[in-house]
Amino acid sequence: MSDLHVTTGHILALRLFDIAYATDLVKAEALWAAHAAGRTTRSRLTATPPKAMAFGVEPVTVTLDPVNLPLDQLPPGWPPIEAVVTARLYDFGTVSLAIRIPTPNLAWNEYTKLLNAVDRAVGQGSGTRIWEKMLTQLRSVIAGALVRPTPSAMAEDYLMSVVHAFDARFTAAEILQRVDLVPLLSGEQRTLSDGARTDLLRQRFSYYADDLVVLTWDRAFIYEPRGDSDVADVLEVANAQLLQMRYYDELLDDELPRMYDLVEATRSRTRILGARRYAGLARKLYTLVAEVTELTEKVDNALQVTEDVYLARIYAAALDLYRVPTVSRAVSRKLAIIKDTYTALYDEASSSRSELMEAAILLLIFVELVLAATRH
Repeated sequence: MSDLHVTTGHILALRLFDIAYATDLVKAEALWAAHAAGRTTRSRLTATPPKAMAFGVEPVTVTLDPVNLPLDQLPPGWPPIEAVVTARLYDFGTVSLAIRIPTPNLAWNEYTKLLNAVDRAVGQGSGTRIWEKMLTQLRSVIAGALVRPTPSAMAEDYLMSVVHAFDARFTAAEILQRVDLVPLLSGEQRTLSDGARTDLLRQRFSYYADDLVVLTWDRAFIYEPRGDSDVADVLEVANAQLLQMRYYDELLDDELPRMYDLVEATRSRTRILGARRYAGLARKLYTLVAEVTELTEKVDNALQVTEDVYLARIYAAALDLYRVPTVSRAVSRKLAIIKDTYTALYDEASSSRSELMEAAILLLIFVELVLAATRH
């Protein structure tokens, strides 16, 4: 077991950030092209027909300066590894930074050590500074394309092991027999229990006999001898959707107590000013609901799947594994509470206006009677 050599492949480390309410992709392309002599592309799925699966709005991919990663626990004599860095901008305000480390001809155990060393280098602590430096570089160029930039520190990480060729051609079944994927997918050095191993390898997918995808919460193994990048792109989109749904969930968590306080403060005011105050608060809540609904629809439609059953299965499994539907339902419930509050406030505002109109009419009638009595 583990006697295979990885001859062609790379390690892909992602960190996704929420940087704005939205991003003007056309303007971002122009700004980056002026900065970097045209190094921008629109992302497309390379091996999938557009009618089968496509981005809702094609994100913009830009190339940043390469980085040298300080990797530990590698064999003596290894040269410094220079990683390619790209950023992918989505129209709903998310950016995905990607560090791509090409892998030399390595035995499987050494390849696993390299991946875990990359994880330590770009993880929390010193690794955070690497990502922040890249994000600062990107922001400084495309600041004019960001609509309502956000200072949110929320981020999502994901690590992918991508193999295009071993030292021989193997089927997916043979790979699972000949290498142990558990240390690579878990990052653990100690032996896991049989139950933990089974859970870790549960999400396995193959379309042809010689390809394989294994998903976990924070890592994935992709064996794709044809060199396609579609699976990695789909997993990135799923992580972007998770990040955005988490952001909206926390935003609404913060907004609900504030909304309750505003409603109570409004109700404690005099009835004369109640209609205007209810209407003003209702408009504010309606604006919040409209904005969040618009952006969640953009996030939901970030990737459109129709005919590619294989990618659709991977995409659906990734969304479920990352708990995107669960967070999305929480966002929907909180939006429903705010919508109900808006409706109640609107009804109270209408009721207050009706009461005010009735009082005004009665006052006019009383004045008219007084004037009539005075004349007689």
